Amino acid sequence: MTAGMKGFESTKVLVTGGAGFVGGNLVRKLVSAGASVVVLDDLCSGSPENLPAEAPGFRFVRGSVCDEGLVASLVERDMIVFHLAARNIVVSTRNPRDDFATNIGGTLNVILAARDAGVRRVVYSSSASIYGNSRHLPVDEEDSANLLSPYSVSKYAGESYCRAFYESYGLSTTVVRYSNVYGPLQRPDNPYCGVVARFFSRVLAGEKPAVHGDGEQTRDYTFVDDAVDATFRAALSPRAEGEVYNVATGIETSANRLCRTILDLCGAKVEPEYVDRRDIDNIRRRVLNIEKIRRELRWFPSVTLEEGLRRTHAWLVGSGRTD
Repeated sequence: MTAGMKGFESTKVLVTGGAGFVGGNLVRKLVSAGASVVVLDDLCSGSPENLPAEAPGFRFVRGSVCDEGLVASLVERDMIVFHLAARNIVVSTRNPRDDFATNIGGTLNVILAARDAGVRRVVYSSSASIYGNSRHLPVDEEDSANLLSPYSVSKYAGESYCRAFYESYGLSTTVVRYSNVYGPLQRPDNPYCGVVARFFSRVLAGEKPAVHGDGEQTRDYTFVDDAVDATFRAALSPRAEGEVYNVATGIETSANRLCRTILDLCGAKVEPEYVDRRDIDNIRRRVLNIEKIRRELRWFPSVTLEEGLRRTHAWLVGSGRTD
């Protein structure tokens, strides 16, 4: 058990979006740590396969955070609430109204219920997308938001509600801003999966991986186990109350380098295919400063990109998720 998992024995936990990629990894570790876990997910982009089959104290509820009454019925006093439910950037860009209803309205439902029930803490999963194209790199938590997509608008609105409820009502909240999380349970057959899963899917099928634009756009790729550990620490540390933390590696990686690393790992003889940039590809460079979370929560990523990709490859092959 990692340091971030200690302290969850017999703890009541609600995870919204718990059937998703990050949520599924988080739920599995919570269950193994002895927590009593309720998952709320509408399965828009999540899958029941990401959840434990059976476990003592575990319950799955299919439903939406947009259902105010349902959310209120699931939140209990002294719970820890991990709020991950959201429409992702692809869905948000296609349907901004659904993005607003789920990412903003749903978040308000969750924190209202949390305030009224008297929970221990709400940990809100936000995104590095709120930084947009920052003038200075690496970007830290005090840098201004630069909202370039409906998704970034709604995630920042959720952050703002968390801050407002902390200041106005004393609700204990913590925000974690994930940067390009990848790893096991990120399924290539999900049309909304990330670039790592898409690259692996094409390469393992013997096809050319599609690189959008010139491939020199950069991201800060974070292995899912590291992201989950950071999220656990944010839930338990007294120092995290009312704070915002970057969850990343502090290492900038281009799409070209990521693609080449996956090609080499798979021993593939194909070359990438360069295709047009998508409407969501409007951020040229991304790398985050993680000094604050290292200093305050004693968290630092332990998995290198190469090792994380090896673990992802092993899961894809072992689970048969290669197409």
